[in-house]
Order: sequence, then C-alpha cells, then structure tokens
Amino acid sequence: MRRRNKPNESRFLNTKEPRLSNATGSVKEILSKLTPALKRVSEQTHRRDFWRDWMDAHFPAEITGKITGIVERDGVLVLFAESAVWSARLRFSVQELEAQILAAKSGMTAVEVRVLPRGAKS
Repeated sequence: MRRRNKPNESRFLNTKEPRLSNATGSVKEILSKLTPALKRVSEQTHRRDFWRDWMDAHFPAEITGKITGIVERDGVLVLFAESAVWSARLRFSVQELEAQILAAKSGMTAVEVRVLPRGAKS
C-alpha cells in the first residue's frame, strides 16, 4: 500500500533532528581545528626536504635515486630503499657517514635503513 501525500504531514520523515547546515560551523572554525595537523605535516615535509638535500650532497646519485622515503621519528632517521639490494648498499653508505649524519641535525641518535618498494604505502 502506498503512502498518500497529505497536506498536514511533513515531507521529511524526521523533523525533530537539527539541520546539518547549522551544525557545521564557519570555515574559520573548521580551519582552526585542522591547524595542528597541518602544522605537523608541514614540519615533516620540511625535515624530509632537509634530509633529501643533505643526502643529495653526500651520497652518490645512484643511491639517492633509490631512496623511496625519509622519516624522522623520535631522534631516529629512517631511510627507506626500494629493494633489499639497494637497502644493503644504502646501509654501507650510511655506516661510512653515520657520524656526519648524526651531527647534521641536533637530536639525532640513530639511523635505520628499511625496505619500502616504490608505490607501496607505509
């Protein structure tokens, strides 16, 4: 049986809930909530770019081209290579320059090398 459209009834099933447009808030309010996350992403990008430039200046070009990611976590610099073979070669290069890497930025305590193939998500 079909429901009839009666003039006394609302077309909306639930009229007691508030409308979404009033609950969203202003753009300024939304951006103020996102600011800490955006700041964190910006800082991570800055650190990654610093290390990418440093590696380009100190490592051979064939090795820096095989680095798929650079992350700084709690004083540990984590370098990702695209394969196990390049990871081993990167480890040898890191061992030779580890003292310089740790001295390049205050707060660095260790360097780790891991494998992360291109296109894979961490």
